[in-house]
Amino acid sequence: MKNLKTDVTSILSLFTSFSTLLCCALPALLVTLGFGAVMAGLISDLPFLRTLSLYKEWTFFIATLLIGFNFWLVYKKKSQNVNCEIPVNGVESACDTASYWSKIILWISAVLLFTGFFMAYLALPLMKFMDSL
Repeated sequence: MKNLKTDVTSILSLFTSFSTLLCCALPALLVTLGFGAVMAGLISDLPFLRTLSLYKEWTFFIATLLIGFNFWLVYKKKSQNVNCEIPVNGVESACDTASYWSKIILWISAVLLFTGFFMAYLALPLMKFMDSL
């Protein structure tokens, strides 16, 4: 049951952090590279991008909560010395494999969240400030 909880929050944290990347980092990257028309086309084809951008504070808040909860679940288990089954003949158990991939998804989610945060709250305001000079 604990592995299911960890796996579900890993997947949810990946999707929410990916949504922060879509709402904030992707538009900034495309506009910076001179692909403003591509961004306009994406917004007309995928209207949820505009909604994510309008509610980016909530998007980041929910993503941060899910990723934080996932870190707590994954590393709480490690601190409590709850181990998977002992490998037989050098072959990892399904529990070890799931734990390994759960950690990879968790760290990818965290990197995506911080990339989106950087673009939304640090890079874009800095670019606007530099344009006003």
